[in-house]
This record gives sequence, structure tokens and C-alpha cells, in this order.
Amino acid sequence: FAGSSCQRFCISATDAQMEEEAKDGANATPTLEADDPQPHPFPTDVYIEYDTARETKSSAYPLAISVITPRPIALISSCNKEGQFNLAPYSYFNCVGHDPFTLVIGINRSGTRGGGKKDTLANIEETGEFVINIMSEWFVEAANHACGDFDSSVDELALAGLTPIASKRVKPPRVKESAVHMECKLVQVIDTPNAAGQPALAIVIAECVMLHVHEGVAGRSPSGSLVVDPIRMRPVCRLGGTMYGRVNELYNIGRPNSKQAHVGPADYTPPF
Repeated sequence: FAGSSCQRFCISATDAQMEEEAKDGANATPTLEADDPQPHPFPTDVYIEYDTARETKSSAYPLAISVITPRPIALISSCNKEGQFNLAPYSYFNCVGHDPFTLVIGINRSGTRGGGKKDTLANIEETGEFVINIMSEWFVEAANHACGDFDSSVDELALAGLTPIASKRVKPPRVKESAVHMECKLVQVIDTPNAAGQPALAIVIAECVMLHVHEGVAGRSPSGSLVVDPIRMRPVCRLGGTMYGRVNELYNIGRPNSKQAHVGPADYTPPF
């Protein structure tokens, strides 16, 4: 990406090497028993206490994003009623259920806009629709470029050099460079005030009504269900500060049953 400021905190490897290493890791199943000691590796038992009611908002942010890691990233495309596109990444995001297929995004108010709503939230509330595009390594810098504090009139898709493609059930476009798109309908927005009683956080609850998986990352579970291959999708995650992470080592740990602490991958089939 032009003007790249990306720092890599890993040893570079070819895609083929990464895929082979990840597959090797996925076949390694830890053999610890449930009652085996698994202590932390540090020489002391000293914990630093952080009282969220007493500390400042400015100190809470870097701690929150460095504690809750790794976080998946929702690259959200939305538009207002006039059709003006917006694109922005959010890592206060996750899937919280599959029946219904429910996604949640946390959107804080904008500090640079005097506590006003960010364009993503304003668009979602106005139209009730948006698309979550999953970020992968091959376009992470372009996607990250969309997180700038741009004016609402700016089309971040065009600015970042990304390609809009039509959705099936909602008006906002999908991002072609992404391998997985989730078209979403708004279910509810829960406004959460801060200690001063001012609007500070919107918890956006939405249902995925259409999911698109590129054939290049599609796979099948042992029971035949459509799944995504994380080795091929190469998803990125957010850590603390401006740091991103990659998925390059996988392993299986089966669910425990009454007979043994860890069952092998072959016994992990139902319901997956």
C-alpha cells in the first residue's frame, strides 16, 4: 500500500511455508490432564490493581485494548440514506450466537467530534443495514487506512483503493478484497452513558442475514458443514496500541468428557 507504515514483528515466510507450519500445528494435540498443575510462568504473585471507577478514560483505553487480545476486526461498510459510503474497522466486535446468527459491535462516541456519533453508527441507525468484511493479511494496510478521522463526505473505500461490490440483501456494498462478507440487519442499539451521564458507547446488536465465503477459503467440517479455513483466509487481529497480529500456529484440543480430560480431533466431530 502506498505510503506504508507497517512494521512486521515476525520472521517473514512464504505463503506455502506458513500453510505447512500451520497445518503441522493444527495436528498437535496437547496431552495435559485436567488436574495437572498449569501455573503462570512468572517468579512472583504480584498483581497491579486498576480501579476502573477511579482511573481516567485516557488510561482505560490502552489497557482495555492490550488486555482483550487477540480481537477480530469488523471492517464495516455502511451508507446513509443518500447513498454516501463509509468504511471503518472496529475491533470491539464479535459473534455472540449462531441461532439467530448474532453479531455485536461496540462503537464509542468520537472524541474529535465533541462526543458526537461516528459515521458508522449514524449510518447504521439511519438505515438499519451494514456489511462486516473480515480483514486478511493481503489487504490489511489498505483496510487500516480507512480508520482515519475523515469527514463524513469522504468515501473511504475509494480513498483506500478498495473495491465495492453489490450486496444481496442490504444496500451497503461489500469489499471485494475481503474473502468473507456478512450482510447485517440492525436488531438493537443500546446506548451506554459514562460516569458523567453522557452518551459514550453504543452497543450495536445485529443479525447476519447473508454470508458470502470466497471459494478460495471455503472448507467442510467433518460433518460436511461449510466452514472457513483460517490458514487460507489469513485473518488479522488487533492487539494493544497500533499492533496487529496474524494466525500462523494452530492446534486442536478436544472437548473433555467423563472418561478423559482431552478427546482427540476425531471425537470432536459432533456437532461441528
